[in-house]
Amino acid sequence: MNPFMDAESSFDDAHVILLGCPYDGTCSYRPGSRFGPQAIREASYGLERWSPLLRRELTELAFHDQGDLELPLGDTQRVLSMIGEAAEHIHKAGKIPFGLGGEHLISLPLIRAAFQKYPDLQLIHLDAHADLREDYMGNPYSHATVFQRVLDFLPTDRLHQFGIRSGTREEYVLMESIDSLRPHDKDSIDATCAALTDAPVYISLDLDILDPGIFPGTGTPEPGGLQFLELHPFFRAFQKLNHIVGIDVVELSPPCDLTGTSNVVASKVCRELLLSILKE
Repeated sequence: MNPFMDAESSFDDAHVILLGCPYDGTCSYRPGSRFGPQAIREASYGLERWSPLLRRELTELAFHDQGDLELPLGDTQRVLSMIGEAAEHIHKAGKIPFGLGGEHLISLPLIRAAFQKYPDLQLIHLDAHADLREDYMGNPYSHATVFQRVLDFLPTDRLHQFGIRSGTREEYVLMESIDSLRPHDKDSIDATCAALTDAPVYISLDLDILDPGIFPGTGTPEPGGLQFLELHPFFRAFQKLNHIVGIDVVELSPPCDLTGTSNVVASKVCRELLLSILKE
């Protein structure tokens, strides 16, 4: 395995641990996100370690790439258990898990593990889709239900959603009733992060928040999304969060974009999020 951005730190020395979760067993449209973690790593070799946006370099952050979990794709519950156990191990070691997906369901055990360690956890969710269905085709454990399952244990006022532009009527009624949906403008992003400055925060970023015109490599593309530069206010605001305790980046499906452009975009998103952990 070629580690992300040639990660050099050992597990013991690292502050952040990258964990590949190559699972797309509940994909409902275009599969392939199980190939996402390795594609992100491979694309990282075309990127600089320096971020002109954040004025930070990855050499300033000790991070370790643990590689991919060997997940049994036909056993969803076992997959969730394995991811959760790995995340708990990382938390117990006093480090920050950074999950590489994989479909969005992989976020559920990662968020649960963070909540178990930090009961006052706050969750920032960036996505095109609400992912708040009670079930999808009778299945309560799906990429379309992941945040409904999170709300089984996380208080509803801890969920902050940005970029949502697709969902059922019921999902929108729920978001309105719990006031989770935020405008994705700079003022709203800054205000949300300012309110969470000293709270433990988990960030879950579904790459389909981006418009398929610049990011076609995803399983459920949704027109009307953000341009890459519109993610910049998030990365800047995240730097003001003093206690990021977990991150995941999900839903890159390399077979859906044979140009490889989406892989590079996903890799750059991961770089910026890693650097967001470094404080100004």
